[in-house]
Amino acid sequence: MRLDDLAQHTGQWLRGDGPESDIVISSRVRLARNLSDYPFIRKCSPKQRTQIAAIVQQAFEQSTIGTLAQYIDVSKLGDLDRQFLMERQLISHELSDAEGTRAVILDPDERFSIMVNEEDHLRLQVMQSGFDLQHGWDRINQLDDTLEAHLQFAFTSNFGYLTACPTNVGTGLRVSVMLHLPALVATKQIERVFRALGKINVAVRGLFGEGSQFMGDFYQVSNQTTLGKSELELIHRVHEVVPQLIDYERKAREFLLSEDRADLSDLVSRAHGILKTAKKISSEETMHYLSKVRLGINLGLIEGLSISTLNKMFIHTQPAHLQKLRGRKLSGSDRNTERATYLQQHLN
Repeated sequence: MRLDDLAQHTGQWLRGDGPESDIVISSRVRLARNLSDYPFIRKCSPKQRTQIAAIVQQAFEQSTIGTLAQYIDVSKLGDLDRQFLMERQLISHELSDAEGTRAVILDPDERFSIMVNEEDHLRLQVMQSGFDLQHGWDRINQLDDTLEAHLQFAFTSNFGYLTACPTNVGTGLRVSVMLHLPALVATKQIERVFRALGKINVAVRGLFGEGSQFMGDFYQVSNQTTLGKSELELIHRVHEVVPQLIDYERKAREFLLSEDRADLSDLVSRAHGILKTAKKISSEETMHYLSKVRLGINLGLIEGLSISTLNKMFIHTQPAHLQKLRGRKLSGSDRNTERATYLQQHLN
């Protein structure tokens, strides 16, 4: 598997064919694990980091996962390749920017990835299209069991799985759902929704997870803590909240259609027109206008354009993807030009 080949298509989680995919982009289930014989990453020496990666690589190759995925040494990748993997949500900023030996195990269909030597020794994540936490949990549970047959994880009967961050101690589980909520933003209800989620220990983050900004009306909703709760209880908590958000967004969309259909149609058409005719356009502008077009498709205001195609545009217009598709590094100005060209080719 070559990273340049990944740029030509999108992963399974972005195909827009999962449950409630008009609002829910994807569901992600993540597990944090650490090897029992080594300190947490921040206390590891360079030699210990190398030893951890070697142990994990051996376990990967000996397990059935070795036939499904590829082990990639992230420390040997250039800046562009690391940014490319971040844009596809396959690695985190922490793994990309870290020093020393680190790696990622990638499934070619991007259904799962396993980060090595991030904040924890191992970060397993599974991604599903739409609102599909149960299948995500089933898959990651199987991955975890497969690796645990070859590795000794840090675990105590009192606290469960031990992790570098106290909020992950216990199950090490983080459940997150990425939602597209443009109508709640347009009707100015989004802040009220965020405050309500904070009261029940549900976190809201930007498109690229913790520390990232909100762009294109996309939000990630996840559990905040894991200690004292079972995996199924944590999944159930998020599984209860998301349908309410979906319902709020649908009602807001219905309101916009009934009260301001002409204005809404104009907003969507203008966004569509700008994307089709712009000669230069930034990544932030593109996300903003694609969000409006995505809403228009789902409300029947735009025809002849599929959600899967639009989802691909969200990824392919990111800086590293544009450069991968072009086959060379581009300056900021050249990326804005190339992005506009890409949009015109796929929208006209």
